[in-house]
Amino acid sequence: MKTKLRRFRFDRGELSQQQLADKVGISRQTIISIEKGDYAPSVKLALLLAEKLETTVEQLFILEEKDRV
Repeated sequence: MKTKLRRFRFDRGELSQQQLADKVGISRQTIISIEKGDYAPSVKLALLLAEKLETTVEQLFILEEKDRV
């Protein structure tokens, strides 16, 4: 799964990883892992991130062909 999390952080007032993590109640390390593609967030976390970044989950995360089973 690809993510545009980093792009949206910068487009929404250049939020730092820590600032976004604080807004959704997770660690900065989790934001880093999501941005690197090492961690797929839960539905709840994806919805919270999209809400805080004023976008939709579909715009924030892209399902890749290899992820379709």
